[in-house]
Amino acid sequence: MATAQVVNVTLPSLPEGWSAEKDFKAVGTLSSASQRNLEPVGPHFLAHARRKRHHRTFSEDERIQAQHNVKKTEDDEDDDISEPEDIGMLSREAKDWKSQDHYAVLGLSKYRWRATPDQIKRAHRKKVLRHHPDKKAAMGDRDENDNFFKCIQKAHEILLDPIKRRQFDSVDELADVEPPSKKEVAKGKFFKLWGPVFESEARFSQVQPVPLLGDENSTQEEVETFYNFWYNFDSWRSFEYLDEDVPDDNENRDQKRHIEKKNANARRKRKTEDTGRLRKLVDDCLSQDERIKKFRQQARAGKDKKRLEREAEAKRLAEEKEKARLEEEQRKKEAEEAAKADREKNKKAKEAAKNAAKKNKRVLKGSVKDVNYFAESGEPTAAQVDSVLTDVDLIISKIEADELAALAERLTAAGKDAAAVKKVYTDEVKRLVDASKLKEGEAKVFA
Repeated sequence: MATAQVVNVTLPSLPEGWSAEKDFKAVGTLSSASQRNLEPVGPHFLAHARRKRHHRTFSEDERIQAQHNVKKTEDDEDDDISEPEDIGMLSREAKDWKSQDHYAVLGLSKYRWRATPDQIKRAHRKKVLRHHPDKKAAMGDRDENDNFFKCIQKAHEILLDPIKRRQFDSVDELADVEPPSKKEVAKGKFFKLWGPVFESEARFSQVQPVPLLGDENSTQEEVETFYNFWYNFDSWRSFEYLDEDVPDDNENRDQKRHIEKKNANARRKRKTEDTGRLRKLVDDCLSQDERIKKFRQQARAGKDKKRLEREAEAKRLAEEKEKARLEEEQRKKEAEEAAKADREKNKKAKEAAKNAAKKNKRVLKGSVKDVNYFAESGEPTAAQVDSVLTDVDLIISKIEADELAALAERLTAAGKDAAAVKKVYTDEVKRLVDASKLKEGEAKVFA
């Protein structure tokens, strides 16, 4: 406890000759005394009283109050941005943020692309109050794993950035509505089942507002406007969110360009596939729309015949274009298969020629072996064998495949007659010398 300290202060002296009787002048009078009841108030007194009442320390009271504030904030938030958190979501790794459902992380699964920036901010605030590491520590939770908190921050960053959110919405399959089957539509639920499908697809339209499917009382012009819009749908989907990450380092520029080119090709492919999917969806809806049948019956009676003819022509041209595209793809495929067959054929021919050359070389070397390397009597010496084989190898190296085959054929015809075999070789050497492929005397045995 601090001790009191006495400070000596000298009061200023009164002017000389001053007296209370003659110099004091009263400027007012005191009111009469009255009794008042005083009560201690204010947040600091209430905090002090709360700690005294519950026998808490400062840290205990702060932790309990933090828990109370979190609960109060959660209760005050609208229920429309509150969803239960499953174990799988809470245990996911922060580094896998690209595969996470950002709307589910913030508790906005039922709103998704319809969620307003205000809802996103409120949902983020609610999640932070529940999962912030400091809040968890204040509530006694010593778990240092803040992966889910990082997921929350990433979801907030993505969904509040218009460009990044559009990229994520472009690939958000959980927001899609599956088109109904013919069996379901046959039960009289065409508008109820197809309406949500086009409402879901409308989020990708560059042009807003998007024409509605309408009902059985829609006019022919309204129905035509609807289908014309969807057959010429201008989508902003670009699928950048699924791109492979491009390295930031400048050392490997070739790799960077390769990945960028790969990503561009992948986006174009997905864009083409999505366009085909949407066209099929519109075709299916059109084929099940009873209003179209009614309008066609009216057209056959003479109403709007020219318009229907234009529609039929437009559809025909679209089908012809699609047919031409498919035929071109088939033609390219057949050309690739034919080229592949030619390559296989050429490969086999080369392999056969190679095997034939090997066989003919064996014939040449076997021919001199069969005549005992031209030794007149007894076994040939090693030098004699080496000399003969050297000349044979020299001849082989100087002639083409067809010449090799012809030479092998002549040697086969000569058989084991040493003189005939040598004559064949001598004639071949002379031919090669005349053709300037061999120098005179270069082949010593067959000179």
